[in-house]
Amino acid sequence: MEKSFLDKKFSDIEYNLKTINEEIAEAAVRSGRQPGDIDFMAVTKTVDEIYINHAIDCGIKLIGENKVQELLRKKPELRLDGVKKNLIGHLQSNKASQIVGEVDMIESVDSLKIAREIGKQSVKKGIVTDVLIEINIGREESKTGFMPEEAEEKICEIAEIEGIKVRGLMTIPPICEKSTKLCKFFENIYNIYVDIGAKKLDNIYMQILSMGMSGDYTEAILCGSNHVRIGSKIFGPRIY
Repeated sequence: MEKSFLDKKFSDIEYNLKTINEEIAEAAVRSGRQPGDIDFMAVTKTVDEIYINHAIDCGIKLIGENKVQELLRKKPELRLDGVKKNLIGHLQSNKASQIVGEVDMIESVDSLKIAREIGKQSVKKGIVTDVLIEINIGREESKTGFMPEEAEEKICEIAEIEGIKVRGLMTIPPICEKSTKLCKFFENIYNIYVDIGAKKLDNIYMQILSMGMSGDYTEAILCGSNHVRIGSKIFGPRIY
């Protein structure tokens, strides 16, 4: 790899991280919080290890991968001291045994079946796995997750599974042309998050609301998100 290309790529990552951190800080303050109240995750899907390590060197403390095999392949080459790593993509039950214990959190629990399998594998390994429950806030057939009206019931069932700790919610809203419509989806899930948290249910800790990605993270923060997932705005367009 040519040094000039690498230097340009590193420089772009540094600039992008600086810009994103400034925008996160501004949105946090506008929402009545501190910048440190917002988790900034670097989504590393399809990103080479050399660029992930540079982002880590620039201060990233949380990375998210979509696929089990990609995360496990990259992990030995990453400088992960002090860095948390989460699985954010759909998890198939036959991959649960491979990923449980390899990540700090599974953010995409979208069915009772996968929750039970995560619990089963966690018990086998003598650990408790932190999870977020995925809510299909836009009721889209193309997306997984629980429907808003069934969220509390299903979360209570998941919380009873040994080996699991429910830490909050995750969502990906529909693509919206108008920010007002987008914010309505964000506000709807924020209300679910607050309502469930207020009930102080056993083994349900509404501490993390994961919503907001490269194109909408400032709106998400303004609507209550405390955990944003940003990939292409850091590393550039994904190369498949």
